Amino acid sequence: MFNRRHLRIKVLHCFYAYFQDDDKDLNHADKQLKTSLDKMYEMYIWLLSLVVEMQDHAIDKIEAGRNKKLPSPEDLHPNTKFVTNSFIRLLANSKVLNNKCEELAVNWSQERDLSKKIFKELIQTEDYKEYMESSERGFSHDKEFLLRFFKRHMINVELLHDFFEERSVLWTDDLDLAAGMAIKTIKAISEDDGDVELLPLWRDPEDEKNFLNNLFKKTLSLGEESEKLIAEAAKNWDFDRIALLDQILMKMAIAEAQTFKDIPLKVTLNEYIELSKYYSTPKSAGFINGVLDQIFDKLKEDGKIKKTGKGLLE
Repeated sequence: MFNRRHLRIKVLHCFYAYFQDDDKDLNHADKQLKTSLDKMYEMYIWLLSLVVEMQDHAIDKIEAGRNKKLPSPEDLHPNTKFVTNSFIRLLANSKVLNNKCEELAVNWSQERDLSKKIFKELIQTEDYKEYMESSERGFSHDKEFLLRFFKRHMINVELLHDFFEERSVLWTDDLDLAAGMAIKTIKAISEDDGDVELLPLWRDPEDEKNFLNNLFKKTLSLGEESEKLIAEAAKNWDFDRIALLDQILMKMAIAEAQTFKDIPLKVTLNEYIELSKYYSTPKSAGFINGVLDQIFDKLKEDGKIKKTGKGLLE
């Protein structure tokens, strides 16, 4: 589920692509913004279904061993703990998850070679070996192992990262959120559940979509005015020499400050400073902080920033 920071990141990505595009196609940019949200949810489903895919490969491995011309005692009497993991079986039999996979065309069988390589890498981990050697059994034990295995290993496989990046460059920054959603889903499943309950794309659709759309549109409509404000506040800087990401972040902050009456000014300022630390240059945070401080003071004096609620302007 999206929070406002992730929605800000999505708008930032959209504008970064837009301002570097010679055509400056707004319709395409808006469509790309909406598509990126759907793609993130698709990644969430890919991750959950990968858990089932790993068990399928374990079953294939056992069958291949049994069908050898000269099977070893281990081939004839394999350790079946992972293939009988009750928690993963619940995922595998989930009509909800299977229907969602079909709806979104999420199908690991079309990426069989890749998922097999991921499986071979994962079964070499100490966590997997310890689980297989343990005599403990039961749903809670199986779930606890899977949760640890997923967090420590599955989402950190470079082959998986490469797969997501090849499918969509927009997915690079989505993995943390998608993985977080998958982990939350796994944690919520209990032994008595008849099926899996997937998380929705939106926590509060009306509020979050309103925030996303207004931030995008207002950043655009206030663009020229914001550029003038930035140029005036950064007197020692030529606007064109300011890093593109810094320009976009400040334009978004200025638009957000004037548009959303319920978001405290400090929250807006801090959010864009934090985004600059992650996405822009090492010096960007201090620069953006200083420039936005001046601009917000001016906009408050001019009555262009109006907040509802005590302390929201501070």
